[in-house]
Amino acid sequence: MGILHGVRRMAVVRTKPPRKRRYTEQDLLQMPNDGRKYELVNGRIQVVPTGGRHGWIGFELSKKVGEYIQGRFRGFDSSTGFRMAGGNIRSPDLSLMAVSRLPQGKPPVDFIDGAPDLAVEIVSPSENMNDLLQKVGEYFESGSREVWLLFPDRKQVYRFKAPLEIEILNENDILTGGELLPEFQVRVGELFE
Repeated sequence: MGILHGVRRMAVVRTKPPRKRRYTEQDLLQMPNDGRKYELVNGRIQVVPTGGRHGWIGFELSKKVGEYIQGRFRGFDSSTGFRMAGGNIRSPDLSLMAVSRLPQGKPPVDFIDGAPDLAVEIVSPSENMNDLLQKVGEYFESGSREVWLLFPDRKQVYRFKAPLEIEILNENDILTGGELLPEFQVRVGELFE
C-alpha cells in the first residue's frame, strides 16, 4: 500500500486574485468636484497632490505666460485633461496648445487629443521622480515640444526640450519661452516669491 495509505487526498483549489478594475475616461469624468486633481494612468484613477502654494504658483505663471501667447496658443489650467498616445489622461498644471492643433482652432468639450505643446508641472514634495519622468516621456510621445517641472522647495525649474534633453535652472537663472514663446523670460526665483 505505500506511505499515503489512509491519508485522505484533499483537493487544492487555487483562486486567482480578484482582477483590479480598469477605469475608463467616463469614470474619470464622473469624479467629484472636490478640489482634488485626478488623472487616468494605466487604467487607474490617481489623485495628483496639490495645495494652496501649488495653485498660487500656477495662477501667477499663467498671468506671466498669458501676455506672450498672441493668439497662436490656447492656454489651459490644471482641470483640463489631455489624452495621451497610450490612453492615459494627463492634466498638467499649466499648458499651452497651438490653435492649429485644436479642432477648428477651438478646445473640444471633453478631453483634448494629444499633449499640449508646453506642459508645466508644479512638483509637490510627495511626488516621485520616476513617475514625473514617465509623465515627461508621455508628454513628448504625445506631441509636447517642451515640458517644465517647477520645484518650489528647491526654487528650480527642469526644462525639457526633448525627453532626455534637460536644462536645470536655479533661482537666479532666466527661464525663457524658447521657440514657443520667444519673448517670454522670467527669473526662476520670481516664480516662487
